[in-house]
Amino acid sequence: MWNIIQKQKYVFFLAVAGLLAIPVHGLAQEFNCEVTINTRQISGTAYEYVNELEDALESYINRNRWTDDTFEEFERIKCQIQIALTSVDDQFNYTAEAAFSVRRPIYNTIQESAALVLSDNNWAFGYPRNKNLVFDELQFDDLTSFIDFYMYVILGYDYDSFDELGGTRFYNQARDIFELGRNSGASGWGRSIGAQRNRNGLISDLTNPNYQPLRVAYYRYHRYGLDQFTLNSQEAIREVIEALGTMDETKRRTSNNYLFDIFFDTKYTEIVAMLQSADIQTRLEAYNLLRDVDPSHTSSYERLQN
Repeated sequence: MWNIIQKQKYVFFLAVAGLLAIPVHGLAQEFNCEVTINTRQISGTAYEYVNELEDALESYINRNRWTDDTFEEFERIKCQIQIALTSVDDQFNYTAEAAFSVRRPIYNTIQESAALVLSDNNWAFGYPRNKNLVFDELQFDDLTSFIDFYMYVILGYDYDSFDELGGTRFYNQARDIFELGRNSGASGWGRSIGAQRNRNGLISDLTNPNYQPLRVAYYRYHRYGLDQFTLNSQEAIREVIEALGTMDETKRRTSNNYLFDIFFDTKYTEIVAMLQSADIQTRLEAYNLLRDVDPSHTSSYERLQN
């Protein structure tokens, strides 16, 4: 039986499709992910086989079953992963940087929203010729476990946007993978002190109860703000401002800004676009709030004063 998330997604699809008959192609996996790999910093014909990794990762992500839920083709999570290989040694050990971007449908429209944009610049893995990518959550692998970790983070964000705290189980799975990596001693999986803008900081905050109000606000922003905007823009704007207020309060009570920066780096242009249709008093209220909770994008928010 479908859960509430899938039912909501199905209603959205019917609205967009205009209740047209749609051919059935069978059940799909959770992701529709495109992977691109930049090898310009890697030289030598001995490493040309690494071009096979692009297709291998797409197959690994898109054909694996990451949840016990039923997904239709139109429900699959759209994501892009851009990987830049930065070095390689004679033992085929690579260092790389990865950038993830995820899109989410907007209810009552045919448009999509950027749901998550984040990057990781500290990835090291071995990829000898003819290596098979095997999904195993109980065994650490410096290549596949990195992907597994971020796929569960992406699932958590996606489910959080459709159901209040709906992504908790996926964040817990990502945390389990992180612990495997930490215990392995592999590069990039350690716990750090101070500014934690890394895997450790990300999953520590996502599973920390102190940041649950931020996750609830993330849900409210999407379901009562963004998704309802075409039905009642003024009410949706009020919901967005309430969600931003919760974020501001949560930021004042917590010590790390990483999750807040991820949200606003992903959403600031969308926020401005939504709020520009509000009356001047509401725009000024929003501007003062945004300037406080997200000062790094103040220059963009200044458009709300006009």
